Amino acid sequence: MTTPVALTIAGSDSSGGAGIQADLKTFAALGVYGASAITALTAQNTRGVTGIHAVPAEFVTAQIDAVFSDLEVGAVKIGMVAQAASIDAIAGALSRWKPEHIVLDPVMVATSGDRLLAAEAVEALRKKLMPLASVITPNLPEAAALLDEPVATREAEIESQGRRLLGLGCRAVLIKGGHGEGAESIDYLVDADNTIALAAPRVATRNTHGTGCSLSSAVAAGLARGEDLERAVRNAKAWISAAIAAADRFSVGHGHGPIHHFHKFY
Repeated sequence: MTTPVALTIAGSDSSGGAGIQADLKTFAALGVYGASAITALTAQNTRGVTGIHAVPAEFVTAQIDAVFSDLEVGAVKIGMVAQAASIDAIAGALSRWKPEHIVLDPVMVATSGDRLLAAEAVEALRKKLMPLASVITPNLPEAAALLDEPVATREAEIESQGRRLLGLGCRAVLIKGGHGEGAESIDYLVDADNTIALAAPRVATRNTHGTGCSLSSAVAAGLARGEDLERAVRNAKAWISAAIAAADRFSVGHGHGPIHHFHKFY
């Protein structure tokens, strides 16, 4: 029996709701063994980020190499990269190890509004990580920022931005609609051949901390289990919608609380 393994390369959230902690919870909830390479430590809670301590780039490389030299990694999720030097390290290591599936979540700003990626590192992310990605998972503001365009508001604009993001080298784009408006939250999966709209009822809750991290990790978990991209995205969308719907079972912190990763179990 082979155990599906996924590696998350991301920052740590000291309050446990987002980042590495959310990724590992997601992998566990979906039956995948999780490994991690930490790019940054954050002093963070449900109200915001009060400090960021970047891990030296050479140690990011050391963590990735340690995992790949021993574990059979089925998929990689990349989240907060923090700085250009870390992007260089990640791109170099993944180019050497050549994992089959890479899910890139271009994290720039936390739910609280705090910036998590240095402005000068955005171009490095575009040029060095996006071409390696099986799929990128920006939300509406992140998709706009990657293209230096206004935030899309209509379906045709969102699809058009997805097509232009494909032009930057990734094989597929999942534009998340959580920042949109209306009764439904609609995500758009765009690849060279199709655009698929994935709708779910919009949940009225302020407990959304870690939603983006967890969705991209759920996609990576599906890919690690052997699902094709569309099936992995559909299953991830259903799981994250249920995790958001169950978020108010928790009372954690005084700001944007976490989603309920283990809603199936308690």
